[in-house]
Amino acid sequence: MMTIDANTLQQKIEAGDDMILIDVREPFEHELFNIGGLLIPLNNIFENLHQLKRDKPVIFYCQKGIRSQIAIQRLEQKFNYTNLVNLSGGMEAWKKLMP
Repeated sequence: MMTIDANTLQQKIEAGDDMILIDVREPFEHELFNIGGLLIPLNNIFENLHQLKRDKPVIFYCQKGIRSQIAIQRLEQKFNYTNLVNLSGGMEAWKKLMP
């Protein structure tokens, strides 16, 4: 499974890299803090395959990086995606970048 650290992802966002961000947390978590992207809770991921492109990186994130890892594993196993990336450490790692 491909991963990206929070610092590298922040640089890619700031550079305007072409990618899709997917937050697999619950709506209340997303409302408290998020880095943008689409909110697709883990339990709804299969119903939202139309939002996942295969021609650009799709970065998944959650609170600690565990639910996003589960989402990627399920999608890779069932639908043979090869462009999915997990944010290591999730929002907890991202918050450590903040001053």
